Amino acid sequence: LSWIQDRNSIIGDNYRWPHVIPYVLEDSLEMNAKGVILKAFEQYRLKTCIDFKPWEGEKNYISVFKGSGCWSSVGNMQIGLQQLSIGANCDRIGTIQHEFLHALGFWHEQSRSDRDDYVTIVWDRIQSGKEHNFNKYDDKRSDFLNVPYDYNSVMHYSKTAFRNGTEPTIITNIADFIDVIGQRMDFSEYDLQKLNRLYNCTSSLSFMDTCSFELENICGMIQSSDDNSDWQRLSQVPAGPNTDHTNMGECKDSGYFMHFDTSAGREGSTAVLESRILYPKRGFQCLQFYLYNSGNGNDRLNVWVREYTSANPNGTLRFIEEIKGSPENYWQLHHVSLNVTSKFRVVFQGVRGSGLSNGGLSIDDINLSETQCPHHVWHIRNFTHLLNTSPAGRDGIIYSPPFYSSKGYAFQISLYVNGTTDNPLNLGIYLSLISGANDDHLEWPCPWQQGTMILLDQHPDIRQRMSNQRSVTTDPGRLSEPPSKYTWDRPDKVGSEATFSNGTKYMRGPGVGTRAFLTHDRLRSRNFIKEDGVYILLTLEGISTTQPQDPEVPTFCPDNPCENDGVCVMVNRAPVCRCPAGDNWWYMGEKCERKGSTRENTVIAVSSTITVFVVMLIVTITTAVCLKKKYKKGKENKESLSLEE
Repeated sequence: LSWIQDRNSIIGDNYRWPHVIPYVLEDSLEMNAKGVILKAFEQYRLKTCIDFKPWEGEKNYISVFKGSGCWSSVGNMQIGLQQLSIGANCDRIGTIQHEFLHALGFWHEQSRSDRDDYVTIVWDRIQSGKEHNFNKYDDKRSDFLNVPYDYNSVMHYSKTAFRNGTEPTIITNIADFIDVIGQRMDFSEYDLQKLNRLYNCTSSLSFMDTCSFELENICGMIQSSDDNSDWQRLSQVPAGPNTDHTNMGECKDSGYFMHFDTSAGREGSTAVLESRILYPKRGFQCLQFYLYNSGNGNDRLNVWVREYTSANPNGTLRFIEEIKGSPENYWQLHHVSLNVTSKFRVVFQGVRGSGLSNGGLSIDDINLSETQCPHHVWHIRNFTHLLNTSPAGRDGIIYSPPFYSSKGYAFQISLYVNGTTDNPLNLGIYLSLISGANDDHLEWPCPWQQGTMILLDQHPDIRQRMSNQRSVTTDPGRLSEPPSKYTWDRPDKVGSEATFSNGTKYMRGPGVGTRAFLTHDRLRSRNFIKEDGVYILLTLEGISTTQPQDPEVPTFCPDNPCENDGVCVMVNRAPVCRCPAGDNWWYMGEKCERKGSTRENTVIAVSSTITVFVVMLIVTITTAVCLKKKYKKGKENKESLSLEE
């Protein structure tokens, strides 16, 4: 949902935010929402040049709070504190990305001036009084940046928006897209094109490298001279793999990977492949790649980094991780956490082990980003068979292996492959705590751990993935049925008995999640299912909101250049005017020289399931005491506007 002044065109630099946007996460937010907001920021950092920082007294900033529904202004309104609401049931990463795209200056996709070429609005199916939500804006007010209409945009309404019955209010002119519109998984390719064009992004902040080995230059990787064998760029190996992972053999004259042959040579022979030199910014990285072992269980892949410092300008090797295991006839996903702070290369060292080998080690679809790796990976194979044969409801549940969080809590994922009985043809996903080895030493009920479940879009380039994720947080005060039991208490106290596949009995606590994780139509799109398998990435960890509780109080300026009773304070040693405001007027500009008022009408563009408060935020900062308080309250004008997403 978004609300905008009548002068709401995203055309104009005055609506742009700086590339680093100050924000405050208000105490009213649900704890789970706080964690998901931080994850949404990470997606912006990975795929765009937009960054976010805790507010430290900057003139304009975004105050994220729990209002009524999910809504945001469109663009930087230049009013100081600008509210963005993440209300109840808004704590999905795609919804939060959507609202921040509004704040960055974007309308809904179906508000484009050319929308009638692509969708048909069925006006008599729209709830009375909600018609204005389907307004379109001409090209004097909005600019679609020469990007084609995008049915797949995270900014597009769904077909059911504001319907007054059971029929769709939006019909796509190309029928195949009727169930595509309204996705809230992640940015689409065109969403990113528009955002990066609008903000002149030429690179993203946390992305470092991706390589699918499709080009002969192998992404600038080099064969080391410190070995006695080489990695070869191949499209298949007799013992496997038969295809690369990128294209899975579906594209003629393409599909390559790097292979170290362990069928010849002596035990201990090595092949070393090094990345080009990379320059870190954040000090932590996640290396992700696919490995195919068609050799021997004693063959191993070692991951190193070669770090370059002023003390060691030629580079120093540091061992990170050894990967080995029994040969399998499929590609396997691996994550390796790095913590490099100086320029470096990633080094893949294949080592031939003892014993007979008919194949070797192969790697493909490498991605390196300055992000946190997931803690656990659940690989579900033969997934098409499961989809075709699993019944809806509890009989169709498959359970993950047990996993442990960093604090020692044991947990398990339940996946409804064909949905619940009242919501079939959807994946349902739930997280439960289970009895574990550390339970006697842990705090119960489990306090404020956030579990994140990501169904991986296995596109070879991490920047183009549209993975689907949900997070749940262990509120220690949450009660289950019957009310006398805490949901996140010890599983042997509130759970029910279950049995692992090896016959071991354990206790499984109540499951918390969603029955509408992903529709089967969306599941079959993109690269969620690849090599007939899916990957679910899992993390259970504490939530850090990474922002100061009280911003430092700025000092007053020696001289006051501000007009109209504005107050001057020093921010980063520079004078900044804080302008006065009233209920329906405010001053703005560098010296508070311009006056604005609510006579410039407010227009609403909505995308929320709940009644929406339209909030006109007025910031009044007249003393240093006001600045010390993290936020100021604005007046709220209520309008009964809602949208089912």
